[in-house]
Amino acid sequence: MNTINSQRSGFGYFFYGLEIALTPGIRRFVIMPLLANIVLVGGALFYLFSQLDIWIEQLLGQLPSFLSWLSYVLWPLLVLTILATFSYFFSTLANFIAAPFNGLLAEKVEEHLIGEKINDDGFSAVIKDTPRILAREWRKLLYVLPKAIGLFLLLLIPALGQTVGPVLWFIFTAWILAIQYCDYPFDNHKVKFNDMRNNLKQKQGKAYGFGALVSIFTTIPILNLIVMPVAVCGATAMWVAEFKQQAIK
Repeated sequence: MNTINSQRSGFGYFFYGLEIALTPGIRRFVIMPLLANIVLVGGALFYLFSQLDIWIEQLLGQLPSFLSWLSYVLWPLLVLTILATFSYFFSTLANFIAAPFNGLLAEKVEEHLIGEKINDDGFSAVIKDTPRILAREWRKLLYVLPKAIGLFLLLLIPALGQTVGPVLWFIFTAWILAIQYCDYPFDNHKVKFNDMRNNLKQKQGKAYGFGALVSIFTTIPILNLIVMPVAVCGATAMWVAEFKQQAIK
């Protein structure tokens, strides 16, 4: 059985996820989530970079003339916001498509960490369980969508949207990405979605730290292509060390 350090920070769990993803025995379960992320996120970012300058100019053009001096400060914030928004949207789509494989990866990582089987049903059970897994992804989407629309509308408000909006969007994205990836190991044990959220709220510092680092890596070209399986591995390690004991009673 592996020693699991519960003293890790949220950042620490992400980097530990990278270590786990490269472990023999785990690598083969990383392939499908990795391919889904490369195809969807890679294609989306290729389109994004062809349009980024145009969108930035349009957003900065909404600033009142007396605030035009802020454009030098806001340009990098807007770039990061657009990158994070695009990456988050297509990462969510990739997660939806790869959800059964992410759940299987989380299961194998947990078995690797605790040194014992948690499910003897095999891959066929994953296929049979796909409708329930996808229903869980819809549940996450329904939780996220109203908040994401509200923040998007805020970004369209002149001055306020270009200043406060990027900060709020980053905080929101950090929380949602923590929920997205931590949900896989929680769901493997049939922990209800609302119970999972409440568990994360009890350790918000680690949840936000983990989600923030995932968010940052989703904006970095090339590195964002490997984020999905690394985040699943890191979130599973956090589940085992921080949440499993209290979530399963």
